Amino acid sequence: MLKKIPSIISPELIKILMEMGHGDEIVLADGNFPSASIGQRVVRLDGHGGPEILMAILKLFPLDPYVESPVILMQTTESDKDLKPEIWQEYRDIVTSFSKREIKFNYLERFKFYQRARKAYAVVASSETSLYANLILKKGVIAKEPV
Repeated sequence: MLKKIPSIISPELIKILMEMGHGDEIVLADGNFPSASIGQRVVRLDGHGGPEILMAILKLFPLDPYVESPVILMQTTESDKDLKPEIWQEYRDIVTSFSKREIKFNYLERFKFYQRARKAYAVVASSETSLYANLILKKGVIAKEPV
């Protein structure tokens, strides 16, 4: 155990977060996401939901200040176009609480999201049951001067 590292962050996940460099992406996947078939590296956090994992990751993980949207959500499909996933607002609230600037979220169509996820450094597989609870985070930098 280490001080100040949320207990939900496994040794495998802390290693991956440390290995990632500026611009690398990590996917936070819901329980329905095809993590094993898409992820280059997969970290399982069974029994945990998206918001609690996002909160734990953002305690350690800087978002990229040099891109327009360092957070990408999976867009609803045509058949669910009227659905407004409540978890999206939860994610916004969490991201906002960790940022000193406004963070713009982007949306990708389901299969484009899958393509992008295949290139991500890692996928964190959760037990989140909310629909469309998948997101991609782009890693930023740690600097002496504020970015």
